Amino acid sequence: MSILAIDFGGTRTRAAWFSSDLRLLARAETATLAHEAQEAVITRVLATARQVVPAGQTPRAVGICAPGPQAYTGLILHAPTLPGWHKVPLAQRVSAAFNAPAYMENDANLAALAEYHQGAARGANPAVYLTVSTGIGGGAIINGELFTGWRGLAIEPGHLKFPLPDGQIVSLEALASGTAIGRAARDRLAGTGVPSALRSLPAVDGKAVGEAAQRGDALALEVIHEAGRWLGLGLVSVIHLFNPQVIVIGGSVALLGDLIFNPARQVIADYVTDPAFNDPSLLRVAQLGDDVCLIGAALYAEGKTPS
Repeated sequence: MSILAIDFGGTRTRAAWFSSDLRLLARAETATLAHEAQEAVITRVLATARQVVPAGQTPRAVGICAPGPQAYTGLILHAPTLPGWHKVPLAQRVSAAFNAPAYMENDANLAALAEYHQGAARGANPAVYLTVSTGIGGGAIINGELFTGWRGLAIEPGHLKFPLPDGQIVSLEALASGTAIGRAARDRLAGTGVPSALRSLPAVDGKAVGEAAQRGDALALEVIHEAGRWLGLGLVSVIHLFNPQVIVIGGSVALLGDLIFNPARQVIADYVTDPAFNDPSLLRVAQLGDDVCLIGAALYAEGKTPS
């Protein structure tokens, strides 16, 4: 019997059918439309999942990747990408719909699990994963096991705190995420007269800034460089806490590659307390793309299911 995996996010919902040896056999995807009523959204999740289940078959187990804290409870407790959702028993609904046990975990945790088993962190110990996109999340694998902390809340690098010169205390994701990059560019455009192709755009977000930086736009490059330095400072804390063998960076911001990684690497080199913390292959780009959470969900369900 095979594994059904569901990747439920605020923007996209994906589902996949995995063979007993965890090969991806079928895949479906749709818009989540999280602004709609909860029941409509859950109905869409179940319909997307049914598209990949072969006729007449029942999954041995279902793995669910979901946003928000303590997802292992099977409940969507609260998540910024799902406004209004509180204590929604998603795993229970999925289990009943497919007549199979359903196991749910946080999206960044399952991405870490996937990259450890099949991606850029294969075999590394410890392995830390960061997703840098709209926000910044993370997960860690220690001694081959997913580390989630006392109450399943561990590894939230986006909430590392930094003081700014004006006295504000802000989170790393307010300085280095895709959202932060877009906001920093808009602030520079409004506060300076520096020429930039971004001035001709109707909307300036992180994606637009990244694309402009890749074309050599000076203002965009400055913004990306600054975000990379903040990311590097966050990583210095992660490195000192975990002494990881590998840190894998995923998410849309990671697609900028060396434009953001080089300033981060320089900050790491400048601020780690000992060069032994900083192996040349420490930072790696995630390998599994949009399927990372599906693969992680399948691995998680497989690991939870009695043999």
